[in-house]
Amino acid sequence: MDLGLSGRSALVTAASRGLGRACAEALIGEGANVFISSRDEASIASTAKQIKAAGWLAADVSKPGEPEALVEAATTRLRGLDVLVVNAGGPPPGTFQTTPIEQWEVAFELTLMSAVRLIRAGLPHLKRSDQGRIVCITSISVRQPIPNIALSNAMRAAVTGLAKTLSRELAPDRITVNCLAPDSILTDRIRQIAAASGTDPDERVKEMAAHAPMGRLGDPAEFGAACAFLCSKQAGYISGQTIGVDGGALLGVH
Repeated sequence: MDLGLSGRSALVTAASRGLGRACAEALIGEGANVFISSRDEASIASTAKQIKAAGWLAADVSKPGEPEALVEAATTRLRGLDVLVVNAGGPPPGTFQTTPIEQWEVAFELTLMSAVRLIRAGLPHLKRSDQGRIVCITSISVRQPIPNIALSNAMRAAVTGLAKTLSRELAPDRITVNCLAPDSILTDRIRQIAAASGTDPDERVKEMAAHAPMGRLGDPAEFGAACAFLCSKQAGYISGQTIGVDGGALLGVH
């Protein structure tokens, strides 16, 4: 199937590894020109070389001004923007009672405000595209809160509300806005959560896989493929949705 992504311009943040990298690789595999970023300069430079990205920039999207500078650099290099994949590293694990109050503001800037700033900066360029796409990477926790990640549960739900609001607001501009909500996909974030569980991290990961509905954890490439589809020409009438990539883990009916 031709997804209509050949020659399209895309920016993917937090793309040096994990789900962001998987999305970037999937888009590149469909012929898109992809600019990537993350906070770690060495990591993002190495990833850009490995996946043959069109460009890269080390940027901390939690800091005011850096998302805007990133979008400017990407659109200059790409000569426009058709696709914006909004992603950021997850806030640290912890319960509400064990999370210091100061970390709430840090998580607010990292998870919610980074999305606000990236989208605001990208909108003028996306409006000039005839295939404008915004995909926000969130979590299954926006529908089924996960124990011990209070910050992520709260902030990713806020991103979901933002995306739903934008889907109506930007519909006249033919820009679709959707969220991808992963669960139990084998990334460093899963290992971080496993380490915070108080048990052996490797054993915890094995336990998570054994209890998953499909008896395994997801492959980041499977997540990337879902992202590429939401960015495709075929997905032009899908907007305002939160698509689970969770192997059937979500218990609720939505």
